[in-house]
Amino acid sequence: MAEEKKEEKIEIPEKFKKIVEEIEKMSVLDLAELVKILEKKFGVSAVPQVVAAPTSAPQPAKTAGTEEKSVFTVVLSSVGPKKIEVIKIVRDVTGKGLKESKDLVDAVASAPQVLKENVKKEEAEEIKKKFEAAGAKVELK
Repeated sequence: MAEEKKEEKIEIPEKFKKIVEEIEKMSVLDLAELVKILEKKFGVSAVPQVVAAPTSAPQPAKTAGTEEKSVFTVVLSSVGPKKIEVIKIVRDVTGKGLKESKDLVDAVASAPQVLKENVKKEEAEEIKKKFEAAGAKVELK
């Protein structure tokens, strides 16, 4: 990870500056709690919607609906008792750093988190086995 991500300067409108400053002072746990409260208050969900990107190759027509899926999205739905082990597996599977992996695992408390998209069936099954061995619950969608 020799590359450093350059922090993008975001123009914040004057009317939101005070709110943004307050949010910047909050811990990750406080932010997660705030998100839950806002979801309940406004009846919305902060879970990102997964939108499949159109592919250049034409998709074969589905026959009798019995065609088996070959590409999956791996979703972590529950961490289980071995949180540290799960964080290590998230790092291995996603290639993210320790902090990003921990934040993703912590976010599972509020909503299931997408670990990897467009994964072949064999790889998805392997990932699922790793997490289940650590006591976590994973869904393949």
